[in-house]
Amino acid sequence: MQFSTKTSAPERVKTACVIVPVQGGKILGAGGAAIDAACGKKLGKAITAGDLDKKAGAALLLPLDGPAARALLVSAGDESPITERTYRKMAAAAVRELRQLPSGEALSLLHEAPVANRELDWKLRCLVMAAREAAYRFEAFKSKKDDSGRGVTAIQLSVAAADAAAANAVVEQTQALCDGVDLAKDLGNTPPNVCTPSYLADTARALARTHKLKVDVLDARKMESLGMGALLAVAKGSAQPPKLITLTYQGAGAKAAPVVLVGKGVTFDTGGISLKPAADMDEMKYDMCGAASVLGTLRAVADMKLKLNVVGIIPTVENMPGGTASRPGDIVTSMSGQTIEILNTDAEGRLILCDALTYAERLKPAAVIDIATLTGACVIALGAHHSGLFSSNDALADELSRAGRESGDPCWRMPLDDEYQDQIKSPFADMANVGGRAAGSVTAACFLSRFTKKYAWAHLDIAGTAWRSGANKGSSGRPVPLLARFLIDRAGQ
Repeated sequence: MQFSTKTSAPERVKTACVIVPVQGGKILGAGGAAIDAACGKKLGKAITAGDLDKKAGAALLLPLDGPAARALLVSAGDESPITERTYRKMAAAAVRELRQLPSGEALSLLHEAPVANRELDWKLRCLVMAAREAAYRFEAFKSKKDDSGRGVTAIQLSVAAADAAAANAVVEQTQALCDGVDLAKDLGNTPPNVCTPSYLADTARALARTHKLKVDVLDARKMESLGMGALLAVAKGSAQPPKLITLTYQGAGAKAAPVVLVGKGVTFDTGGISLKPAADMDEMKYDMCGAASVLGTLRAVADMKLKLNVVGIIPTVENMPGGTASRPGDIVTSMSGQTIEILNTDAEGRLILCDALTYAERLKPAAVIDIATLTGACVIALGAHHSGLFSSNDALADELSRAGRESGDPCWRMPLDDEYQDQIKSPFADMANVGGRAAGSVTAACFLSRFTKKYAWAHLDIAGTAWRSGANKGSSGRPVPLLARFLIDRAGQ
């Protein structure tokens, strides 16, 4: 899907379809009114006749005689002003209808709809993201592709000449973000017999070549020399060798402290000896979505040319129940020197993350954010709408919460009180890797917090948001929008 701005009078633009927002039975904005006047009030007559449902997100396609072959009326309901949620519904509805049209170009006036506390840039960003979401396909492993050739392939955004430069910048930045989201989706959707730790390492190397990043990949021998006993314990049962990937983007001076993103990369999680139930185990290929989001974010950051330094660290393994696999009751020593009693081998993500978080210390980071499909408990607590946010640093937590709201990729701050630390006590080691059923997402975050004392840190549990289950299952690409917005704000761009 391509996007561009158009400063010509909308009633004079030749296009396959013009999108016109309608609120409370009235056409919104000067552009929509001009289109209506040019077509003999055909739009207004259809609205008056009740042909357009007043429910927010309803749509009506009308044939026209003029430069625009059709008009797509999109209802905003009766809200005044329109809420963000309703505007997103309108954008999704418009894009859904455009997919049914013959190929061609559309002209959007959707941003003429007033949204509470939101300006033009936010509305344009919503439409671009909705269109890219609808256009996404993952057909790499299908013998027959979708080659119907239908659907609008380009959208022009009708803006005033004075707004064109800013609008073009928004479109360019949002396209870069969507390219990062698509990369994260592609990696999440790739089957686990292809997307192995080595595959993720090769993807990082390819990204480094195309986007002028620095990449370093540690193998098991090097990790062993660094004392990464927790990470290596997870990989022991698999024939796939583990990797620790570091990908570096330098958009600021060499002395500027980087923001470090640490992404969990379990390319398939059987649970190990603590074997998962067979039902829906295929979805455990998504247990590397934290890693995918880091790679997607680094791509977006590089394309946006943000003026800050960002480092992605990806510990990646496969968790299998082989004859050499770790057992419940094993005790391992992490890179930090702290010992861990493994009570459940299916609580493996925190084991690979803790060594990566210790490894991040050497970078003297401005902040570290780890991203992980870590706990089913977070899904129970927050469902699929909010990622879980844990941090003992209020300023960092506030930044991430604000970025989530702004990007439409929200997170919800969860507790991290010291009282929860008692649940992961062990009589035989410094800590256990699980703390029982109660507050499972909290105790997992408490575990990680023990390895982050030397820098500002936050943890995003994306187990409920990283993929969608059901008939239309697939990777969501979250939380790339949240992370990208956080970094855009940090860079002041």
